[in-house]
Amino acid sequence: MSKLYIVPTPIGNLEDMTFRAIRVLKEVDLILAEDTRTSGKLLKHFEIGTHMHSHHMHNEHKTIENLIARLKAGETIALISDAGTPAISDPGFLLTRACVENKIEVECLPGATAFVPALVNSGLPNDKFVFEGFLPDKKGRQTRFLALAEETRTMILYVSPHKLVKTLAEFIQYFGEDRQVCVSRELSKLHEENVRGTAKEVLAHFEKTAPRGEIVVVVAGKTITKEPKKSKFSKDEEE
Repeated sequence: MSKLYIVPTPIGNLEDMTFRAIRVLKEVDLILAEDTRTSGKLLKHFEIGTHMHSHHMHNEHKTIENLIARLKAGETIALISDAGTPAISDPGFLLTRACVENKIEVECLPGATAFVPALVNSGLPNDKFVFEGFLPDKKGRQTRFLALAEETRTMILYVSPHKLVKTLAEFIQYFGEDRQVCVSRELSKLHEENVRGTAKEVLAHFEKTAPRGEIVVVVAGKTITKEPKKSKFSKDEEE
């Protein structure tokens, strides 16, 4: 039976790899990897000898037609990214959509992803949240910040280390210096760090300590101030 498996891989700690993920990667006909050099180390560690092909943002448009043909011919394929769950700010959506359109079964295994532990670690409300991924670099960035300034749900963003200080300064500009923020760095790894506080406090920390590694930022949503209910009676009637 042809099938596309979406297989999460550890975001840092190799012990987070599931038994099921290892089994699927051993059994499929082909593994699609974002970077075959990075994934090669993972496969070697778990003694997985399945053949790999490169599948990343620069070639995925060109390879989908051939991959769909192979799946239709009865092959099973697993898609992995460098870390975490494919298609979450990583390649995977286009191939998944093509499979759905061609009535090819898709199965996503549960597993590691960076934003869930970051959200839970933050201590910020998590009953409702919005995942923003990476914000635009230039075009549309201000427009996105203006929209997020009115967002009442907790917000989750992926930020590269060299843009973190700039992004925290923009939080102050658009959200105010007292907005609660949590920066999670190197989740599941030896030097995991969660820095919590106001936007002003967290910015001050990373201005002194250069940020490194993979970073997830969780930001509190805008607080809605409830206006006091007006009395249905006039002032004279109340007296």
